[in-house]
Amino acid sequence: MSRVPGLLGRLGAGLTELGARLDERRAEVEKESEGSLDLIDETDDRSPRGSTTTARTDEKPSAPPADAAPEPTPEREPGSDSESEPSAVSAPAAHYTRGPETDTRPDPVLAVPWGVRVAAEAGWRLLVLAGTLWVLMRVISAVQLVVLAFVAALLITALLQPTVARLKRVGFPRGLATALTAILGFVIMGLVGWFVVWQVQENIDNLSNQIQDGIDELRKWLLTSPFHVTDKQINEIAKNLREAIGANTDQITSAGLEGVTVIVEALTGILLTMFSTLFLLYDGKRIWEWTLKLVPAAARPGVAGAGPRAWRTLTAYVRGTVIVALIDAIFIGLGIYFLNVPMAVPLAVFIFLFAFIPLVGAVMSGALAVVVAVVTQGVFTALMTLLVVLAVQQIEGHILQPFILGRAVRVHPLAVVLSVAAGGLVAGIGGAVVAVPLVAVTNTVVGYLRSYSREPALRHAPEPRGATAMDVAPVRPPSP
Repeated sequence: MSRVPGLLGRLGAGLTELGARLDERRAEVEKESEGSLDLIDETDDRSPRGSTTTARTDEKPSAPPADAAPEPTPEREPGSDSESEPSAVSAPAAHYTRGPETDTRPDPVLAVPWGVRVAAEAGWRLLVLAGTLWVLMRVISAVQLVVLAFVAALLITALLQPTVARLKRVGFPRGLATALTAILGFVIMGLVGWFVVWQVQENIDNLSNQIQDGIDELRKWLLTSPFHVTDKQINEIAKNLREAIGANTDQITSAGLEGVTVIVEALTGILLTMFSTLFLLYDGKRIWEWTLKLVPAAARPGVAGAGPRAWRTLTAYVRGTVIVALIDAIFIGLGIYFLNVPMAVPLAVFIFLFAFIPLVGAVMSGALAVVVAVVTQGVFTALMTLLVVLAVQQIEGHILQPFILGRAVRVHPLAVVLSVAAGGLVAGIGGAVVAVPLVAVTNTVVGYLRSYSREPALRHAPEPRGATAMDVAPVRPPSP
């Protein structure tokens, strides 16, 4: 037992000496590796541009000089972990002598396919446009009455502005010409509305009696028809209708109370339309010049050129629609008058008003005339009324509209139907009325701006040469 302390002391001294030698060897290896890295850097600097230098890894290390004394090898003590010494020594050397690794992964931007990148770029722009349109529609719905009144004023101004221009050319002052035209236009529209209301009130009693007689005739026809409808089934249908009306009495009453609000809003809209029309007729040019100042200077020339063309399109649409609606009302009204359909004149006025809703308005007004004919005069008169309506509408669609409107207003029927449906969903009847002229004006503006954007490219294009230059060169007229 007395030898154990001495053995432990020698073992500790040996381990201390071994650790010191390992530190010395590690320092020598680090110096050698730093020297090799400096040599590689100098070789890279001296190599020509575009070439690459690789370190030789198969080169054997230089032998030590002959006169150098061999390093003493430490004695291995039993139980020592000197077998792990080579790995500990070679790890730093391997770390410093290995060349830099090249990252072969592609750029993330280049890794995305071109189609996906284009779709993403277009997608976020479409989202921005959709958000802008949504905000705009929310604002318009909040001030719907004001917007519809102003759009109606634009339509009326497009109809009355040529009259103001004629009066000014004759010699009337601008204010007097505007006042006379506006007063005359609104008086005519008021008289038309009053005439329709007066005709309906005068014929409402007679119409109700005729409707009751028509319902009785329809009931008799159903009883004798091949559909095998019994009197009991007809009574059950009438009973269900009465119960539905009784169950919805509260809703009908609330709708009647809301009708007062609708009347107030209608009067407000009419007043706004009248004042807007008056000022647009009197000072429309200055209002347009002020609006141009709100446009950025870079886009102002294009907008200034698109404005007059859009106004000409709107004027042509309104005047052409008024002429076509008047012809429809006259001929259909004469047809139902000779067929002894009651309220022929009010129905003709309704046909004139509904003609401002393209395609859809003609169907609705024609259906109204046929319904009145079938409940008052019978099935045969209703069929004759349907033939009259279809004949006039076919003449309108294939002859009158192409001849009167011409190329000034050319909108595809699918665009007409979709715009009328969208306008009706957004703003009701008023939206359906203004949808088609809005689409026509937008089509004109977009077409002009597209052609205007091509002009700078044509102006800055290189001049043609050779035979092409001879082809496009202007030909001078022959001298006399």
